[in-house]
This record gives sequence, structure tokens and C-alpha cells, in this order.
Amino acid sequence: MIRYCSTRDRQIRVSAQAAVLAGLAADGGLFVPETMPAPILPDALIDCGYRDLARRILKAFLEDYSSEELSAAVSSAYDAKFDAPDIVPLRALSDGWLMELWHGPTCAFKDIALTILPHLMSTAYQDARMDGTICILTATSGDTGKAALAGFADVPHTAITVFYPEVGVSEIQKLQMQTAKGSNVMVYGLAGNFDDCQRLIKEAAGSPRIQEACRHVSLSSANSINIGRLVPQIVYYYKAYLDLVKAGRLSSGQHVNFVVPTGNFGDILAGYLAKRLGLPVGRLICASNSNDVLTEFLRTGRYSIRRPFHATMSPSMDILVSSNLERLLYLESEGDDALVRTLMQKLKEDGEYTISAGLLQKIQETFLAASASEEDCAEEIRRLWEEEHVLIDPHTAVAMHALHESGAAAEGHRPAVVLSTASPYKFSASVLKAITGSAPADGFACMQELNRLTGVPVPPSLAQLKDLPVRFDQTIRIEEGMDVIVRRIRELGHD
Repeated sequence: MIRYCSTRDRQIRVSAQAAVLAGLAADGGLFVPETMPAPILPDALIDCGYRDLARRILKAFLEDYSSEELSAAVSSAYDAKFDAPDIVPLRALSDGWLMELWHGPTCAFKDIALTILPHLMSTAYQDARMDGTICILTATSGDTGKAALAGFADVPHTAITVFYPEVGVSEIQKLQMQTAKGSNVMVYGLAGNFDDCQRLIKEAAGSPRIQEACRHVSLSSANSINIGRLVPQIVYYYKAYLDLVKAGRLSSGQHVNFVVPTGNFGDILAGYLAKRLGLPVGRLICASNSNDVLTEFLRTGRYSIRRPFHATMSPSMDILVSSNLERLLYLESEGDDALVRTLMQKLKEDGEYTISAGLLQKIQETFLAASASEEDCAEEIRRLWEEEHVLIDPHTAVAMHALHESGAAAEGHRPAVVLSTASPYKFSASVLKAITGSAPADGFACMQELNRLTGVPVPPSLAQLKDLPVRFDQTIRIEEGMDVIVRRIRELGHD
């Protein structure tokens, strides 16, 4: 049975269920599979729909869940909440394909994992015969927050608290979180950026003060640091590949390139795990916006957060500390936990680290990188609408720019799939301004005008936001964060 170990100490080993419940390892590392599952080749999956694919892939990684438990989780997650029958439709473009990952309840790719994570966590809770409450602390750069709030709303034995950066998220993203339903949810704005939110969550996980407060409460996370968030994302890489085979666009075994708008590195790491599992992935193109820390790293081997932070029209990528990169370093260094521990300590103390030329070369065999300016992003939105009548959000636009800049569309004559991560209506003002040159100040007026201009329907879950009551409008200072978490935990533990 596959067990999970910490990226910073291979001796910390737990079951899949324990890894899902904990989120982070006790030493602050991220859980990775100690060994990869047996290969899963696409030939054996050609007749599978999305739900069957999910069952097969999840079972390969999460072996201590029974087949019946996983089947129930998959059926509950991927149902009528998604407005596309095949969950993640593939759309043809003139020079590639769009994998539309935003047809779930909150109109972002995070729904794929965050509709199933609550079921995985609840099952693990029951199997472990736990009592008390799982306190799920979550940082968001925009989309994870609402998807996690929707996924965990009123789930028994859980309570979720989300922290988002007060400045940076779109008006619609903020409203999605502020109007969240559920008796077990809490939301705070933080007077900082996403990295501040993420740092707060990680510090809380290792804080003795927090641990002392956890009476009848256990901590976990819904961020992609949780292996239960990461594994479900592998599924849609297989789905896109099989769709291309079924459509006659490639022969089984032919390689495909994937272009991924990347902030916290989880989405693209799922593609890397798909490749390690046996999917014929050629190149993974890491697309960054103006916060191009990952582009520099993948080109030079130097990772430095000692740089300006830019608030962009693609806020879910406004991240300087990409947590899941730690998992890649561990896996590509063949489990060198001492190296990872040293690099993470250097990042914490010095704000940067540099990997060896040999390790960089290994990583570059799979990964390419490109970045897009705000002007590049706007131009891609406008171009794709005018030339192909395809409406995309700013994050997808960053990836479309990277597709062309990296040459991935032409490399080896491989098909190139761009991951489209959010509905354009979550960023109506930016999309409308990119197409027309101007936009009203009100986000809902932007929605209406974009709909009038393009005829593309507004997702009902976004349109109704203007009529929902705001429940959570409190913003806290960074230094207040730990006190807020302690109070929340004590409330949950009835201390």
C-alpha cells in the first residue's frame, strides 16, 4: 500500500487517509507518495468517462480508501453541480485546444478537486473513528476560497476558515466569498497579499500556541498543499488526452503538450504526476503573469522572492511562494529530503535559493516557462475573441500567450492543450476592457455589457451574487491573524 512521506523528512510516513486529514506534515513539509503507483496507460482507459477515470486514478494513489468509498465520493462530487455532462469539455482552437475546467459550481478549476475533497476527508474521519471538529484553514488568491467554502459548507465534523488578500482579488471573487452560505464557514480579508495568507496558514500548522488551543479540534487545509486536493487534478489530464484520441486528433501513445497558468504550482504538478503515472505528456509549459518567479526559476535554477509584487488582472497567479514546487524538487531529486529541507530553509531566511545545474537540467526535460505582461494578457483576450469568438479569462489568456511564446504549439508537431481555469465572467471588468478599451466601475454592469456584446451566457451562480446578503466583510491585519485562528479554534472546541 502506498504511503506518504514528508518532502523534508522521509522518515515521516503516513497513510493516504492520514495525509488527507493532516494537510501538511508535522515538520512543515508536503506529503508525497513514497513510491509511484503502477503505470496507468491510456489504452486501458479509452472507454472510460470522467467518473470512471476518477475512480481508477484516485484508487491508484489513495489505496486505503475502499473502492466503494471512492465510488461514492466520485458520484457525489461530479454530478449536476457541473453544467457540462463530461465535466471538463475540450474546445478546438486554430492552434490548439482549450480544456475548460470551470464548469463547476463556483466557475473555477478549483471545483474539480474541492467538490471531492470534503468526501475524502469525511470518509477518512469516519474510518479513523475520530471525534471533535476538523478545522480547515485555507489561504486563497481568489478561486480556492469560494470553491472550498462551497465544498465544505455544512459538511459534518468540519469547519472552514478562509483568508483572502483584501486587495487583488476581483470584485466577483470577493463577493463569492463574502456571501458564502453554511453554518460552519468563516471568511476574513487580510491586509496583505496571498503569500501573507499562505504564510499565516503554514505558521499556524506548526505553532505550539495553536496546538495548545486544539482541544477536540484537529487542523487541516483545503489548499493544494493537501494531497487530497492534488490527486483529483491528475484526472483531467487523462480526460483531455483520451478526448483527443477519441476525436482522431492523435494516436494513443503520441505525446501532448499542456500549457498551464501557474501560481501555486499545484495544477501543473498534477500534470507532472500524470506523466510519471504513464500519460504521454511531452512538455508542461508553466505560464506566469508579471509575477514571474517561476519563469526565472525554470530558466535559470534561481528561485527568488526578493522582487516586487504585482497586483494583476490574473490575481489567482499573484503568488511569489509557490508551495507545490517543493514537491517537484523532492521528486526530481529522487527523494533528497535533506536538499529540500536546506532549500526551504534558505528560502525562509534569505528569500532565495539556487539548485544545481544537474537538477535544473532534469526539470527542464519536462518543463518550459513563459510569462505575460498585462498588455500581453489583454491582447490575447481581444485577439481570441475577435479572431475565433472564444471568450477567455485573464489567467487563460496568460497561458495562451505562453503557448505562442514558448513555441509549444509547433514543437514536435504535438497537439497543445491549454488549461482554461476560470469563467471570463469572474473577471468581467478586465475582459470587457481588453475587448472594448473601457469598462464600467460596477462589476455587474460589466457582466451585463460583456453578455450583450458577446452573447456568451453569464453563469447563474455569478449573476445571482448581486442579490445575496454579505455575511463576511471583516478585514484583519497580518499581525492579528494568529489571534483570530486561536479564537476560531477555541470556539470550535467549546473551550
